[in-house]
Amino acid sequence: MTDDEETRLLADARRGDARAFSRLVDAHQQAVRGFLRRFAGHWADADDLAQEAFVIAWSKLARFEGRSSFRSWVCGVGYRIARDARRSHTRAGARDFSWLEEQDDVDAGAPLEDRIAVARAMAELPDDQRAAVALCLSEGFSHAEAASILNLPLGTVKSHVTRGRERLLKALEAQ
Repeated sequence: MTDDEETRLLADARRGDARAFSRLVDAHQQAVRGFLRRFAGHWADADDLAQEAFVIAWSKLARFEGRSSFRSWVCGVGYRIARDARRSHTRAGARDFSWLEEQDDVDAGAPLEDRIAVARAMAELPDDQRAAVALCLSEGFSHAEAASILNLPLGTVKSHVTRGRERLLKALEAQ
């Protein structure tokens, strides 16, 4: 989708055109879901979180100022929802990583043991660090976009990505 087309669709959606918003969702849902899958650590939860992020985005579209891309803005909405949901749940016991067997995205070509090791290492990262790694290394967002989404300074995001990458590499080496 071009920037001009996105701008037009946003203007139409702000006037209440649900079809225009639906086209925005279609264009950006894969990136939002991909980020939230890596951040939340479980696909079903992430898909629900992404859906909730788009519902909230629709209801608060008038607040979107256009300082970032629509995709970045919705990822930020999803991040805050996921972060708050994580905080409200207790961090109990070992996580079940059986969902990785059914994974159908780019990572599915990697051996299951590697995917489990990466998922475990991601789960151990602090929330902001995990989000920065998921956005920049997995979803291809720039450091500046991730800083905007996470509402963090650019230098902090760069540090989070560097430290997170190091921890993920150590997890794979230890395996």
